[in-house]
Amino acid sequence: MGFIERTGYDFTAKLVDVYPPNHDFPAGVDLNVADSIVRMRYRDSLERPALMKPGEVSHAVIEMYPTSLIFKRDHRIRLDISSSNFPRFDVNPNTGEPLNDNRRWNTADNAVYIGRVPSHILLPIIRKMGGRVAS
Repeated sequence: MGFIERTGYDFTAKLVDVYPPNHDFPAGVDLNVADSIVRMRYRDSLERPALMKPGEVSHAVIEMYPTSLIFKRDHRIRLDISSSNFPRFDVNPNTGEPLNDNRRWNTADNAVYIGRVPSHILLPIIRKMGGRVAS
């Protein structure tokens, strides 16, 4: 999913319901629906952390907690990908040092790929009885 410039960092994801502009909110409203994180040193195992190699493209799964929401007509679905979601999740120093015992800080520099190494999101559609999509 991501291109790694540093050895230890995070990917975070937010699923957002983007309300259209209206009389009360001329710019619209962005409502967070769900969020989650993957600390890349634990991407393969929580028991055996493994740092990334600079320049490496790696697969990452950001597991979201189950949720259910009807996205109303004219709303948009937005997915925010970042390497931080503070204060919801701890700040990661992006150095590969032991967590909570770091002496340095690095800025994360990552990329989400489309094309050669495609990224994707799975959003199941739940149909009403009778086969119609809920609206």
